[in-house]
Amino acid sequence: MTVTREVALGEISDIALPGGQTLGQADIVRALVIDGGTIRFVLEVASAEAARALAPVEEEARRRLLALPGIEKVQIVTTAAAGAAPARASGAPGGQGEAPSLKVGRHATPQAGPQPIPGVRNIIAIGSGKGGVGKSTVTSNLAVALARAGRRVGLLDADIYGPSQPRMMGVSARPASPDGQRIEPLQAHGVTMMSIGLMLKEGEAVVWRGPMLMGAMQQLLQQVMWGELDVLLIDLPPGTGDVQLSLCQKAAVTGAIIVSTPQDVALLDARRAIDMFAKLKTPVLGLVENMSVYVCPNCGHEAHLFGQGGVRAEAEAMGAPLLAEIPLQLDVRIAADSGRPIALEQGAAADAYAALARKLIERGLA
Repeated sequence: MTVTREVALGEISDIALPGGQTLGQADIVRALVIDGGTIRFVLEVASAEAARALAPVEEEARRRLLALPGIEKVQIVTTAAAGAAPARASGAPGGQGEAPSLKVGRHATPQAGPQPIPGVRNIIAIGSGKGGVGKSTVTSNLAVALARAGRRVGLLDADIYGPSQPRMMGVSARPASPDGQRIEPLQAHGVTMMSIGLMLKEGEAVVWRGPMLMGAMQQLLQQVMWGELDVLLIDLPPGTGDVQLSLCQKAAVTGAIIVSTPQDVALLDARRAIDMFAKLKTPVLGLVENMSVYVCPNCGHEAHLFGQGGVRAEAEAMGAPLLAEIPLQLDVRIAADSGRPIALEQGAAADAYAALARKLIERGLA
């Protein structure tokens, strides 16, 4: 027998729940995926108390699914979708793993259009059409460069599925929430920062559907105690999905910066990001060409490894400024991995970020 999604659901649908219903009747199984010999799914309930009561249900579901041919592992995540913290995440057969007590992750609540964030003067989204172009690196270094220029800067890591700012900014402490509602952000290199990655174990996956992503975005914008900021930089995930849509619907975004390499494939996706922001009526403030040129540290030879002039031509075609051309340097990668952005140092890359920061300040955007 081939184990399909329907087979797996049928196997567990008659498991009794504490309230008297069965698992199938309650309709709380979400995002069931079969990946080789592994079955993963989410149990979504209304509260943390209800989630804790599901421990016997999880064990019975795991027992039944592991009895299916070819199934070697069952991973179940229980979440409280109505704003309560997820109660547990369970993984390998016979094992229970404690999940962090997250305060972020619920369905979005209605609001009357985009809202300002109290104390925040400008909100700048930094996006890209595809991954791998260095968008997060640009965001962290621009934040540091603006802070060094005397601006009050916030950094929100909105890449919910792949948060990287904690590593790049060199922070790992868990944010505090004195009242269980408001979250105190952390400080690094003069920047006020917050990331979902600070509330997870390193390497732990977020298993959320679109509505929960949008709710998390709303919480990170409105429930973090940002204080008085000249600018809040938002590091978006790549692509044109739920987080980007939620941001522009929930927050009064000043504008967006698009990051791309000169490579034709990257520019194709960058155009999609530009089109997305146009449809969301969010101004594109300009483009940044990352990995623009590689200068050999030994002989000084310049090599355009990803092409030359592509982002400049794109900026000219759309009538937007080319804000910066960031060189490709080994030191940039080493600095990011060590938690000390290259903008803190001296050199061509640091100078490029300082110049980018000055342009934003001169335009009154930071």
